[in-house]
Amino acid sequence: MTGVRTPGRAALPEQTLRTDRWWLSPVVTALGLLAFVGYSTWRAFFGLHTAYAAPYVSPFYSPCLAANCPDMKQGADWALFGSWWQLSPALIVLIFPLGFRLTCYYYRKAYYRAFWSSPPACAVAEPHARYTGETRFPLILQNVHRYFFYFAILVAGVLTWDTVLGFRNPAGDWGHMGLGTLVLLVNIVLIWAYTASCHSCRHIVGGRLRHFSKHPVRYRLWTWVGRLNARHMQLAWASLISVAVADLYVYLLASGAFSDPRFF
Repeated sequence: MTGVRTPGRAALPEQTLRTDRWWLSPVVTALGLLAFVGYSTWRAFFGLHTAYAAPYVSPFYSPCLAANCPDMKQGADWALFGSWWQLSPALIVLIFPLGFRLTCYYYRKAYYRAFWSSPPACAVAEPHARYTGETRFPLILQNVHRYFFYFAILVAGVLTWDTVLGFRNPAGDWGHMGLGTLVLLVNIVLIWAYTASCHSCRHIVGGRLRHFSKHPVRYRLWTWVGRLNARHMQLAWASLISVAVADLYVYLLASGAFSDPRFF
């Protein structure tokens, strides 16, 4: 027997001496992640014909990299994958932001606790007999997080352009602003804030420096990213919710549920 039940350790029958509702956080986390996975899976496989509602593009389908994309008329429609790609075009692009989030330091902590009970919470013994951390396959692949960061930057750049195009009306004229424009604007701000608060971004901005005094610009950027990094958890959830809300809004418009309220 290994772990906390090893002979010689204190023989406590209780799993933990905590008297608060320590189990509530992992349960809520699991439900929240499962809800997003379920929704995004449904939209990725069955949302092709409701991915565009002029002038808005669903963040799940942008940039559109397959020939079976709908005629979005604007936005990043590059069709790098030919007619041989028969699956949803969303699967091509979603692998990058989802890979970035899946390997994110905060999300790793969140789903390790919520789904694997590793550990369930602070000061709560995990049920596993052995612990190897992220030193073995498949968890050693979590180290690709820094590379997913670069792809996440590119996707965020495309979504930024989609947001700019949201200031055009359905006819393509500039000067439009509707509720969808604000939805996309809030979404991209949260996505950039979450991406910039990433530990990889913090290391890129201020890492490998021996003397901050010799690099005042990078030091200033490092302090800004550090402030965002302190809110990494909140930004992770806020951006996850915002991207789902943005996609849902485009879906409702494309399906004819209501018309986009226009401010001007």
